Amino acid sequence: VNVGCVPKKVMWNAAVHAEFIHDHADYGFETPSVKFNWRTIKEKRDAYVRRLNDIYENNVKKARIDIIRGYGKFTADPEPTIEVDGKKYTAPHILIATGGRPVVPSDSEIPGASLGMTSDGFFELEELPRRSVIVGAGYIAVEIAGILSTLGSKSSLLIRHNEVV
Repeated sequence: VNVGCVPKKVMWNAAVHAEFIHDHADYGFETPSVKFNWRTIKEKRDAYVRRLNDIYENNVKKARIDIIRGYGKFTADPEPTIEVDGKKYTAPHILIATGGRPVVPSDSEIPGASLGMTSDGFFELEELPRRSVIVGAGYIAVEIAGILSTLGSKSSLLIRHNEVV
């Protein structure tokens, strides 16, 4: 919800609108001086995600489910038990939602790696980059390349191959 599906769909929809505007003249519409404002879509997208987070959290509270934030680990207790920040919790069913964080290589592993960002960083961009290079060919990379390109960033997509093509 925070840096994946929902905000990516908002950005994808912005790119769809840009494509429609681009094609307007072919359908007889005059759209002089249409401008795209990255900050506007970022602010509205981020507010939408915050609103969704609040809705989800309120629904969990209404269902009388406790949210325990912190670092958890299973214990050796005989009953299913986890310990979070020094406090133990026991229940017949325990869900640990770990989330995930991308691993960024060091500059010694890949020279210049610190100059890049992960796909999460895409959602932190304060303005549309004039040029962008996306490394990878998974669906997230391809979608982000398409969004950036359609919204006006000169974009390149790098794909690794085992042989020269």
